[in-house]
Amino acid sequence: MRRWVEVASKVFVLATAITAASGCQMVQGTKPKIAVRPSSQEELVDLRVLEPRFALAVPEDAIVRVVGPTMTCTGTLVDDDLILTAHHCLVERGPHGEFSKHLIDAGGIRVELGGDYFAWGEVGVQHIVAPPCGEGGGAGDIAVLVLKRKLIGLSTMTPRLEAPPRVGEEAHPVGFGRCALSGDAIRRKGRDGGPVRALSGETLHMDASVCPGDSGGPVFAKGSREIIGVVSLSAMDHDETTRGPSVMARIDSYRLVFAHARLVADGLAPNELPPLECASAGVPPPRDNRAR
Repeated sequence: MRRWVEVASKVFVLATAITAASGCQMVQGTKPKIAVRPSSQEELVDLRVLEPRFALAVPEDAIVRVVGPTMTCTGTLVDDDLILTAHHCLVERGPHGEFSKHLIDAGGIRVELGGDYFAWGEVGVQHIVAPPCGEGGGAGDIAVLVLKRKLIGLSTMTPRLEAPPRVGEEAHPVGFGRCALSGDAIRRKGRDGGPVRALSGETLHMDASVCPGDSGGPVFAKGSREIIGVVSLSAMDHDETTRGPSVMARIDSYRLVFAHARLVADGLAPNELPPLECASAGVPPPRDNRAR
């Protein structure tokens, strides 16, 4: 029996910016309206339409904004349902703002999609995978978020896990941070980087222009989309053009974090996995300035 449908789709977007001390908020628009006409047998056809936002997404949309209860950071989609970010973005804070070893509730995190001023979508988080160190930045400051659903059709970025970063290798970070003297609102920005100056077993050191909110953002090897680290610590002076001493967490030292996250996303209970371990002692920050 031949079925036929007539589809008319329109997208109406209403975006309202509300200025407040905490920034801007957006009222999201309505979803595309689908008109489905019954067949000759008065049956409704179940029509599934690919959402236009995924069809129009650019590769850089793999870099997302991670919004938690107390801070906002940056993350990268490294698989359909896995986001790489920084460990210190996902821990509870003490009464004086100090970082604790306790992870926040994954249900209180949302991942915003889209790199412009307003997100065009968001997805929830079901689990956080992180080593038992790195909550204060530096060594071990990586984490992987397991999403509540797969983001099919959105590009992913490649973590370089088999080849370590090299001294002299050019690299640059990307993030959703904003410095106090920035003339622009919050959106995804490529940051000035430079050569890797030094390496430890779990960190790489370089000069980079980093702003609050860039934490967890990818550090790319120049000329590629390979991630060699995540933004962790930086000496910042409120100016986004200033390249200051920065510590980035190496990801090749924590391949098991990615492996555990993949198993959890595939349905394995987290308590069935062996505990993660720290690779070595932590690295102190150049100043008490985390790129949160």
